[in-house]
Amino acid sequence: MAHLKGELKNLAVYLTKVYLTKVYLTKEGVVERKDAAFKGAWYPADGQACEREIVRFLNERTGTLTGDYVGGIVPHAGWVFSGSIACRVIASLAGTGSGGAHGKVDLVLLFGHHMHPLDAPLVMGRGAWETPFGDLVVHQGVAGALAKAVGATTLGPDAFPDENTIELQLPFVKYFFPDAAIVPMGVPPSAHAERIGILAVEAALKSGLSLRVIGSTDMTHYGPNYGFSPAGKGQAALDWVKNTNDSRAIKAMVEMDVDTILAQGLEHHNLCCPGAVVAAVDAARAMGASRGVALDYTTSHETSPGSSFVGYSGILFERVPSVR
Repeated sequence: MAHLKGELKNLAVYLTKVYLTKVYLTKEGVVERKDAAFKGAWYPADGQACEREIVRFLNERTGTLTGDYVGGIVPHAGWVFSGSIACRVIASLAGTGSGGAHGKVDLVLLFGHHMHPLDAPLVMGRGAWETPFGDLVVHQGVAGALAKAVGATTLGPDAFPDENTIELQLPFVKYFFPDAAIVPMGVPPSAHAERIGILAVEAALKSGLSLRVIGSTDMTHYGPNYGFSPAGKGQAALDWVKNTNDSRAIKAMVEMDVDTILAQGLEHHNLCCPGAVVAAVDAARAMGASRGVALDYTTSHETSPGSSFVGYSGILFERVPSVR
């Protein structure tokens, strides 16, 4: 056994030299790491700067919410645009603020990715993902069981796509759930989505894990940059996005209506990751949630006015005790 540990250590040292810290040694063996692709651009690169932003976010606008929340929907633009909402949703899931702690969380399921209905689901099946607060380790057992159950494509850290929908949430996850493992997954807007949410919870509970679930989506992408301008230009366009197009998608999420959520994204272009939302809604329902609560809403126009802009919302899914 001592000889084997020595060989593993030598292998880790060699691979570290070759792959520039993309692997490291733990008591379980060599762990591959996925480097953060958006740090220093879409969010701060170091932990102290991230923490300053988080402290500021927690005191903005509506703050956090108090309740028995098991899941949520977060936006995924750069932190300057939507970080405040994403932060406060994830903080509310952790019980941060006046509500206190909800107890230890072992696993956070993360659903995201911009996908076509015909795409196969993707899961990062092993390794760890870099954040400014330290790495988040993938729960290999749950990831493998889920991938097998839904026929997902399983990828390692290097092959799993560099994309913003999941990575932008990871510093918040590590900050508020420092001891939790993760399962990152790309979910297409198809019939797969509902099964993924339910089966993900089943896989976690069979392993005896406490969990939270996060679905990542932005809302209407409006204007010439996105080739979508059905309400014209100017204030009328902004009002239509806020009060009509995004409003009806928020209503569907709060009502946890998965059929309408999928239709909204595909037909009205007001959810860029409707598959991720559906998976999160069904996962939250499988965990006992019965209603959604809207935390906040904004658009990029508030930060950077222009003819092209994007909507962002934060939703929490709550378990409500039945009254008999």
